[in-house]
Amino acid sequence: VQLQASGGGLVQAGGSLRLSCAASGFSFDDYAIGWFRQAPGTEREGVSCISSTDGGGFHTDSVKGRFTISSDNAKNTVYLQMNSLKPEDTALYYCARAGGWVVNYGMDYWGKGTLVTVSS
Repeated sequence: VQLQASGGGLVQAGGSLRLSCAASGFSFDDYAIGWFRQAPGTEREGVSCISSTDGGGFHTDSVKGRFTISSDNAKNTVYLQMNSLKPEDTALYYCARAGGWVVNYGMDYWGKGTLVTVSS
């Protein structure tokens, strides 16, 4: 199982980035994928997740209305579109695979992170 996150970078507040999580080594359609982030000195937090069954997405309150998670099953890739970025969104962003079709199963595989830096 491999998960490769990409798309991070430096952006000004109010700008946008799109993160990608390319998955391989498992049946993509059978597992939920989540995005997490960790800023220096803080605990890792869940940002968004998407169910493998109906493509339903969930976003934590702090990013609702600004971030959108989606998946392209043909490409085995999950995207996180981040708009109206704020300095407090600065963090290392990770994607992870759940142990089943929803994240309630817990996350069992993690990719390396991609750094997002939002300047004020």
